[in-house]
Amino acid sequence: MRLRTPLALLGAALLVLLGPPLLTTGSGAESGTRIPGLRFMVPNTPGGGYDITARTAAKNAEDAGLTPGIEVFNLPGAGGTVGLARLVSEHGNGKLAMSMGLGVVGAVRSNHAPKTLADTTPIARLTEEQDVVVVAKDSPYRTIGDLVDAWRANPGKLPVGGGSSPGGPDHLAPMLMAQAAGISPKQVNYIPFDGGGELLASILGNKVAFGVSGVGEYLDQIRAGELRLLAVTGPERVPGLDAPTLKESGYDVTFTNWRGIVAPPGLSDAERDKLTRLIEELHASPQWRQSLKQNGWDDAFLSGERFGAFLDAQDKRVVSVLKELGL
Repeated sequence: MRLRTPLALLGAALLVLLGPPLLTTGSGAESGTRIPGLRFMVPNTPGGGYDITARTAAKNAEDAGLTPGIEVFNLPGAGGTVGLARLVSEHGNGKLAMSMGLGVVGAVRSNHAPKTLADTTPIARLTEEQDVVVVAKDSPYRTIGDLVDAWRANPGKLPVGGGSSPGGPDHLAPMLMAQAAGISPKQVNYIPFDGGGELLASILGNKVAFGVSGVGEYLDQIRAGELRLLAVTGPERVPGLDAPTLKESGYDVTFTNWRGIVAPPGLSDAERDKLTRLIEELHASPQWRQSLKQNGWDDAFLSGERFGAFLDAQDKRVVSVLKELGL
């Protein structure tokens, strides 16, 4: 009995020492990224860029073992400002974040929204991507030159659709394109949709002459031949897609969009740091790297205060561009 008691105590002590690592392996606990009950809000309809970004990030975070079961839900309206108002009202909620981007920056201005991104907690910018200029497969416009010639002849009769409110990326891109083609932006018949999902149906149904949206939103439809890609708005062609840039087509425009994550105001330092750490670990994961490649997204990671400064600069840029365009 006297010999067995010390051995039993030693075994119990070893169990205590060895137990925790075995229980936490692969759970996200070691790096402090586990946030049970975390929800991602998407401030537009399913199928748009914010939606694809949020659902991809949630799946990648779970697959990488960073945190389990992130719920993604949609709260569309007014170019993302309905969702923004909801986010700001959730003061101190460390289990909520919102997928957003340049479209929300523009919508705040165009809708004179009472809540702005300055009222949120900036977490990180994730991606940058080009916009695409697309038409339905049976459209009479086979090249960007064909489209612009018809557009110049009668700007008001060729409606262009975009998945963002005035001031957002899908609005600014065709306005800059019109200006470069010698068309007054004030003559452009721009029809806003609440995300790329809603816009897609109108392009396919020929309710708009052409559409402008993020490359990642329409890759499947372009590859399937349902949409004809006429041009891309960035500085270089998109690998794997047969379309020129606007600049090489003779229109002096280079334009890219971006997307990121913000959280409610009033988070504790610990809550903010944990959410930021989760997104940083997501960014470093092989799952996210693969998603960047699959969706045609460029890595544009920027976190914390640097992202906050970027948001402020983007707000000033939107105001400047709208003024320059006379809008």
